[in-house]
Amino acid sequence: MTAAIAAAPSVPGDSQGPVLLRSDADGVATLTLNRPQARNALSMALMGALQDQLDAIREDPGVRAVVLGGAGPAFCAGHDLKEMRADPSREATEAVFRTCARLMLSIARLPQPVIARVHGIATAAGCQLVATCDLAICADTARFATPGVQIGLFCSTPMVALSRAVPRKAALEMLLVGEPIEAAEALRIGLVNRVVPATELNAAVSALATRIAGKARRVLAIGKEAFGRQIEMGLEEAYGYTAEVMTRNMAMADAREGIDAFLAKRPPRWEP
Repeated sequence: MTAAIAAAPSVPGDSQGPVLLRSDADGVATLTLNRPQARNALSMALMGALQDQLDAIREDPGVRAVVLGGAGPAFCAGHDLKEMRADPSREATEAVFRTCARLMLSIARLPQPVIARVHGIATAAGCQLVATCDLAICADTARFATPGVQIGLFCSTPMVALSRAVPRKAALEMLLVGEPIEAAEALRIGLVNRVVPATELNAAVSALATRIAGKARRVLAIGKEAFGRQIEMGLEEAYGYTAEVMTRNMAMADAREGIDAFLAKRPPRWEP
């Protein structure tokens, strides 16, 4: 079943309609940033709409994977600088970065894996979105940058996700130079999983999302959480923690069904 959902009402300055779109099909929820005239800049309204949908997806047993994409020529150009300059008060600025931090943490902590579908430029907080998502596939036309240093605003919050997704020196070069890197370089440093021709992007993302959505929902959730936690631990602590996770996982109905199906050479029948 496919459902199309307008995830947020129109707001002043967004003549294209809802700032976020959602469509569901076969266990995959697709969220599309829908401010093409603003290159999908993360306004407070857009971040709020995205947060609302992530909160809803968290509790939705029918969703096993999420795709995050953008409408128009860009994936996401970062924060809405016009909106921020319209109210330069400390309170307003704090609200923007607090909202963004909550959003990024929600993606990282979402039980369902999130795949970034990047067709165009992803800069500043847009690059942060890509680095925060669990997986990323980009078109060969995509470019990535943390350009804040060029306008006197170092990309400190994007740095958090970027420095955890790519090697230290690669992250620092992007942050200190501020110039865009091409899709091939993003692949080389590990910012994205694969690069495909622009005409094949939707099919490649759909195929990956469908493969993930075919797995047991609870197992995906336990695995994503364990990955995020163990990677911040020391080696011995990580083994102790993941041994406990596997013990709990082994006691789950999904593990029993999966192992029985493997031994019987039949497809598993996962619980909803």
